[in-house]
Amino acid sequence: MSKKNKANDIEAPQTEEAVQNETIEAEKQVVEEQTVEEKLKNELQQEKDKFLRLFAEFENYKRRTAKERIELFSTASEDVMKTLLPILDDFERALTHIEEDKEAEELRKGVLLIYQKLVNSLEQKGLKAMTVEKGDVFNADTHEAVTQIPAPSDDLKGKIIDVVEKGYKLGEKVIRFPKVVIGQQ
Repeated sequence: MSKKNKANDIEAPQTEEAVQNETIEAEKQVVEEQTVEEKLKNELQQEKDKFLRLFAEFENYKRRTAKERIELFSTASEDVMKTLLPILDDFERALTHIEEDKEAEELRKGVLLIYQKLVNSLEQKGLKAMTVEKGDVFNADTHEAVTQIPAPSDDLKGKIIDVVEKGYKLGEKVIRFPKVVIGQQ
């Protein structure tokens, strides 16, 4: 029995050491597994961040190109409209001169009809006349001053006295500023 006790005594410390070694190895594996798991989680988070940034960039690109396309379509006819503006001016001048001539009533009606059709067609394509009245305050951002003359009265100083040429917008973009005469201050 003493041999067994001695054997048991000898085996017991080895078992404790083995158990401690196994425990240490198990803890190392758990720590390694946690670090591997943490590494994978970190990599996954980084990939998610990259994906979200890429997705956001793509959405911004789509919005920007859609906006540019809309602007292109709305102003694609700008050159044609600018070419037609002097024709509109000529029609308006012709109408004012024809109104003075009472003998050309039928001619006036025909010219007026053609003018109205042209104006309506251009308005359907987005052309809008800018409304400027005599007596409005001059604004350098929305008006083009052709000249200044002495103001006929004190209340017209710095204000619009006459409109020489109408201004037009195509959509929200000004394609021709109204040319005005302003009163000197």
